[in-house]
Amino acid sequence: YINCEVAAEDLSDAVRGATAMGWIGFNCSLPHKVAVIELLDELAESARLIGAVNCAVRREQRWIGENTDGQGFLASLRTLTEPEGQRVLILGAGGAARAIAVELALAGAAELWVANRNFAKASEIAALVNAETACACRAIEWQSELAVPASATVVVNATSLGLPGSGEVPLSFDTVPLGLVVCD
Repeated sequence: YINCEVAAEDLSDAVRGATAMGWIGFNCSLPHKVAVIELLDELAESARLIGAVNCAVRREQRWIGENTDGQGFLASLRTLTEPEGQRVLILGAGGAARAIAVELALAGAAELWVANRNFAKASEIAALVNAETACACRAIEWQSELAVPASATVVVNATSLGLPGSGEVPLSFDTVPLGLVVCD
């Protein structure tokens, strides 16, 4: 595994270089997760829905873009419970929340709520999930205290809470349903 710093203006050269060197794959992070899409031959369904790629895999001389952020979350969740049929409250509406919402919906979650202080961002994820999957999804504006929906079975913290420099993000709940799985 080789770590390479690639400037935005050199991204297409880097992908051509990976092809020329016979690489079987590469990862990319910000700021390249969206820009790399136009340089790939195909996207996996979840990467297409998420609108970002963090892993490109070479299959039959074609670059296939994947997004493993939500898949990693699902692997963790499955150590506690299966995602199918779950009713999930997702806190946050950034890239991680979007990836988690898409993967939960594709894995058969029954219902999702996306709570965020920026209601427009939460609504964007809800609209995507509703339009592209069979899962019902609703945006919630998170103004101060947040009530966990009574039918929720899983709560996911996809905010910056706990990250260095994140400051304080108030997470207090009026009531927490019995048997709720909380993922941080």
